[in-house]
Amino acid sequence: MTDSLTIVSWNINSVRFRIDIVERFLNEVRPDILCLQETKVMDTAFPRAAFEALGYSHIVLHGQRMHHGVAILSRVPLQEDDRLDWQANGEARHVGVRLENGLRLENVYVPAGGDIPDREQNPKFGQKLDFLGRMTEWSKGLNDERVLLVGDFNVAPLESDVWSHKQLLKVVSHTPIEVEMLNRLKAANDWVDLGRHFVPEPGRLYTWWSYRAKDWAASDRGRRLDHMWASPTLAPAARSHTVFEDCRSWLKPSDHVPIMTEFAL
Repeated sequence: MTDSLTIVSWNINSVRFRIDIVERFLNEVRPDILCLQETKVMDTAFPRAAFEALGYSHIVLHGQRMHHGVAILSRVPLQEDDRLDWQANGEARHVGVRLENGLRLENVYVPAGGDIPDREQNPKFGQKLDFLGRMTEWSKGLNDERVLLVGDFNVAPLESDVWSHKQLLKVVSHTPIEVEMLNRLKAANDWVDLGRHFVPEPGRLYTWWSYRAKDWAASDRGRRLDHMWASPTLAPAARSHTVFEDCRSWLKPSDHVPIMTEFAL
């Protein structure tokens, strides 16, 4: 393994439908590892050949037909670790691997949580909170391991992580209870939020723009839903963090853009 390691996380919103922009990104950026969320495909139908042709021959999948799904594609060897059911219903929302150097990489797709931020009126919102609660309990047991937790957390925790804090306080992804749950998760392992480590608030750091806007860039109603968190033992190795905002303008884009951290290992 080289002295430098680059890891990308991207909610691709259907890997088969958007395989062209995935291939373009991999050709242009050439990260060592790509973590995808919302792949929306069974493992048997995953487009493995496209990744293998680009040198990403180490592939670990946790897929589901038409919904959810996560994948890790790598140019460096991977050892399979686990697929945790933080949703407690069998949905494919997590996959974890271990690298040859011992680093653990955990790729997660947190539920969106529906539209109404109330557990009683909207069971999906309760499922989201419970999911974060299970992740928190898991985090407490990590001890001093070098772990990178990446993915679509579906929570924008800081005021500067959304286009309008006041207008989104009652909108799922930025409600106080979600932010509180995410902060509990963060505290459970003293996670370092690498995005805000390299781009301190209130710096611009959006990763998601709705499809509803006719011109996403002009309206610029972004949120930071995608995250990379490093354990305290791993964080000092992080060298840079990049948000590839231009990908939102590519042909048939995802509503999320890729984020990448480079590590010196």
